[in-house]
Amino acid sequence: IDVIEESAIAENENNTTVDEEDEEEIELTLWASIVLLLITVGIIGVCAEFLVSSIDGLTTSWNLSRSFVGIIILAIVGNASEHYSAISVAVKNKMDLALGVAVGSSIQIALFVTPVLCIIGWIIDQPMSLYFSPFTTVVLFVTVLLVNYIIGDGRTNWLEGLVLIISYTIIGVAYFLYPKDVDTLSTSLN
Repeated sequence: IDVIEESAIAENENNTTVDEEDEEEIELTLWASIVLLLITVGIIGVCAEFLVSSIDGLTTSWNLSRSFVGIIILAIVGNASEHYSAISVAVKNKMDLALGVAVGSSIQIALFVTPVLCIIGWIIDQPMSLYFSPFTTVVLFVTVLLVNYIIGDGRTNWLEGLVLIISYTIIGVAYFLYPKDVDTLSTSLN
């Protein structure tokens, strides 16, 4: 009985030290956080403008399709901070937060940002639509099914992660080999 009590006490002490390590101290005040956020958003806005304005030069000089640059390269570069956040919280074994960062951003873009940008484009008389080529639609559909299947049970393992990485690589290669003529055809249909 003494051994059981000692192990229970040791386990309780280990749990309290783990809980104390999980708590994070607030290091910035509210106003400092707001000012830092506004400055960061301004700098990111300027960098994004430079990045987007250089896409045409990149596609012509490297002979890449706009689809590959927009869907693969910009997604990796533009979401680098989200990738870092998701990986850092996953290393701390906070998988709910990592999943929320990784999947939540995609849901936000698909359900809010894209339709709002189409409406804003309509208001300022910029041609923009929600028409996607059949290839892009099939890739999106298969991706949603695959991610839903993998995260549906709430648990994952290394093999499911490898499946996601390989599927992203296949999609990247497909968009790299995707003909440039199809881009101009789909935009001319609008």
